[in-house]
Amino acid sequence: MVAALTCFFFSMHASAQLAPGPLSKAHSFLNGAANCTSCHRLGGQATKCLECHTEIAARIAAGRGMHARVAGKTAGSPSCSTCHSEHNGERFELIRWEPPRPQFDHGKTGWPLSGKHATLTCSRCHAPEKIVASEKPQIRVKDLSRTFLGLPRECAGCHNDQHRGQFGRTCEQCHTTSDWKTVPNFDHGRTHFTLTGAHARVSCDKCHTPAERGGPPRWTGLQFDRCTGCHTDPHRGKFATTCQSCHSTAGWRSVSMQAVAARFDHATTKFPLLGKHGSLRCDQCHAAGDFKKPIAFQKCSDCHHPDPHSGQFAKRADAGECSACHTVGGFKPAKFGLPEHAQTEFSLEGKHAAVGCERCHIPAGKATLYRIKFAQCADCHKDAHDRQFAAAPYLNRCQNCHTVQGFRPSTFSVARHSTSPFPLTGSHVAVKCSDCHKPMSGTDLKNVARYRFEDRSCTACHQDPHLGQFRRLVTQARGDGSTMGCQTCHSPEAWKDMRFPHAVDGFPLVGKHATTACANCHKPAQPDIPLKLADFQSAPSKCERCHQDYHLGQFARADGITSCAGCHSSARWVPSLFDHGRETRFPLLGKHRYVKCAACHKNVKMVEGKTVTEFKRTPTECVACHRNPV
Repeated sequence: MVAALTCFFFSMHASAQLAPGPLSKAHSFLNGAANCTSCHRLGGQATKCLECHTEIAARIAAGRGMHARVAGKTAGSPSCSTCHSEHNGERFELIRWEPPRPQFDHGKTGWPLSGKHATLTCSRCHAPEKIVASEKPQIRVKDLSRTFLGLPRECAGCHNDQHRGQFGRTCEQCHTTSDWKTVPNFDHGRTHFTLTGAHARVSCDKCHTPAERGGPPRWTGLQFDRCTGCHTDPHRGKFATTCQSCHSTAGWRSVSMQAVAARFDHATTKFPLLGKHGSLRCDQCHAAGDFKKPIAFQKCSDCHHPDPHSGQFAKRADAGECSACHTVGGFKPAKFGLPEHAQTEFSLEGKHAAVGCERCHIPAGKATLYRIKFAQCADCHKDAHDRQFAAAPYLNRCQNCHTVQGFRPSTFSVARHSTSPFPLTGSHVAVKCSDCHKPMSGTDLKNVARYRFEDRSCTACHQDPHLGQFRRLVTQARGDGSTMGCQTCHSPEAWKDMRFPHAVDGFPLVGKHATTACANCHKPAQPDIPLKLADFQSAPSKCERCHQDYHLGQFARADGITSCAGCHSSARWVPSLFDHGRETRFPLLGKHRYVKCAACHKNVKMVEGKTVTEFKRTPTECVACHRNPV
């Protein structure tokens, strides 16, 4: 009775705790409290899943598939409910995909998808028809389109064996999942026929042809002991030796000349193979492998045609025979040198002798020109002066100023310059050509020197150091209409050799002024400024503006200025023009007229280190000077 009550109360309690909701459609036949122990053990969670799903239990035990990696090998593990939750209703899907199925990491199953497999949809492989027959009875799911179990792991389980069992079922020993036609894992060297030379570049189907039309390729049973097993004999049996006696797998045309020479000496014929001829393939001369047919070889053009020079030398005495310039040692370099060129209409001299052939005869293959214009320098050389000498009398005749010995120096001399509108005289003779003939402006003319000048005045080349102070003077016109220019004061012989017409400014240089240096009057504002930058317009014209008052104001006017011109002239300082009778109260009469100034004006004193004569305090009484009258 106690046992019965215990079972009753336990049953009520279990029903309340262990039946949270209806089962999914797949498990719906187990609905009801009476079937709880079909999946659950009393007092525990769902631990009996693998007792029913034996196909999963077998895979876990064998360590195969995703379940073995997720649940481990322990049968009865409670981890099933982690992914397959129950009691959620009949329409609940037991399989939960996280992440969604298209992003599922197939590597968790132990079969990572690589190469072309990675681009396939699940249904391309997980299809009922691809399930191994021995696996089908173990799968509990009735609808095999809903299971992911039972697929074969071998390639042939999904793919048709194109080789029909000739290589077994291990496809991966040759192929990869990236490309079926590429067989990087296959080593032909492990077969009885190692691929060397050109054979290594031949596609498989070239040799492995079907035994019958429409049949599969043959991978075994091929003849390879002789070359003729695959290749036809182009010599039609004329040579008793084997093909490999002369040829190799490097290429049919790569004939081993050593092997040929060991069996046939071409020097015994009328045409020994010398120079480049020794490296030719036989079929380059013996077309179609016919060694019996006579070949013309008396002239180079018998074989080498058409003429690579297009008949440019046909008018020569030898009708353009190749051997006149070339040898069998090689087409290049030609043996046409300076002596041969001297026999043409254009002998190579000077710089021309060092110019490479290709500089004049521009390489263009068979279109290379060897008969070119050369009458004028401009036929080959670009006009370096940009047509400045194109007009008469020069007409771009370069030889008037240049020679073949070199473009520089020019033969245009100082003497020839005198025939130009600007003869070179004085210091201009020593000036370098490039100092005047400088590159012109402009992108296209930056390297072209100017030789024709419209303005040939001094200021066209020289900057005005006087900053326009003499513009009025230098712009005066000469009799021929040209301006006076800098030559008004300077000469081409030397810049410092000046002849300024000082009289035009109202201050003619006479007397001592004529020999006075310009800098004594035209003084720059600062000591370090050169004379040419001095202000010539501000030079004083009054004596007292330039000369110090030697008399320290003894003869100053009422305005305080001492006028030197009243007593002195530019001719000389002494004797002075001082009028003793008009300017003083002591006219010089009689013997006094011949007495020197210093004889009376003796009173001197030192002022700032200078001796100054005092004229104002000179006595006028006779006894002051004549103390001992006779």
